[in-house]
Amino acid sequence: MNVSEPDSSFALVREFILLGFSCEWKIQILLFSLFTTTYALTITGNGAIVCALWCDRRLHIPMYIFLGNFSFLEICYVSSTVPKMLVNFLSDKTISFAGCFLQFYFFFSLGTSECFLLAIMAFDRYLAICCPLHYPNIMTGHLCTKMVITCWVCGFLWFLIPIVLISRMPFCGPNIIDHVVCDPGPLFALVCASAPTIQLLCYTLSSLVIFGNFLFILGSYTLVLLAVLHMPSATGRHKAFSTCGSHLAVVSLFYGSLMVMYVSPGLGHSARIQKVTTLFYAMVTPLFNPLIYSLRNKEIKAALRKVLGSFNII
Repeated sequence: MNVSEPDSSFALVREFILLGFSCEWKIQILLFSLFTTTYALTITGNGAIVCALWCDRRLHIPMYIFLGNFSFLEICYVSSTVPKMLVNFLSDKTISFAGCFLQFYFFFSLGTSECFLLAIMAFDRYLAICCPLHYPNIMTGHLCTKMVITCWVCGFLWFLIPIVLISRMPFCGPNIIDHVVCDPGPLFALVCASAPTIQLLCYTLSSLVIFGNFLFILGSYTLVLLAVLHMPSATGRHKAFSTCGSHLAVVSLFYGSLMVMYVSPGLGHSARIQKVTTLFYAMVTPLFNPLIYSLRNKEIKAALRKVLGSFNII
């Protein structure tokens, strides 16, 4: 196919085939059952936290407003990819051209919003622990709302231009994506024209949002750690470490897998490693997050018991 004819080349690809995990039918059924259970638990766990924080007015404070938004983000995040993964196990593996890029956009936008929100949560803990006297005057409800909205807006604008540019490139076949989601790496491999500038733009934006927010979180918690170590009360130190420890565990899980995938393109990860890593940050971390936060936080456990008790579940 002549690369100089982008229009005719582009018209050839109207849908993609997401290979996912090519294995025996029995194993596919097993994976389908495992992924369905994980998805259901993720939705239930994060949904329970959102409901508990919404219903308990005592928890309508910045720390828990951020956590409630984060749990809601996790629900949207897994729902942007997992339902299509489950469908692919039981039926044909095709996804339309528009559907592929919509999945690409929402998956990356929601993930970027999570990166920003995790950074804001670290900043909130820094203010609460390092500036406790000024915290109520600084972190007002109005500022909290503005920060949450900013995270969502920036997340959905961050990759908008690169995704539009990629979608307008000539795809002349084959249309097979050896992955579980529509990811930029496999998509670039299907483009029949060289696009180093767009690739560099994607990796630069990925590196900025991942490393920028990660370094901000690291700096915030370094200051928090120094402040906690100087606390005279052992009870205060324990409470501060418990609160920050939950957040750091989530940050480590989420950012660790992202860095492997999107800021080291030159390592040439195999398709299998890419799929497993994607599943880790797309399915496993959203499942662990409600467990990490609820099991280590007395206020959330009390709110969950109150909500579940109102439905006569416990």
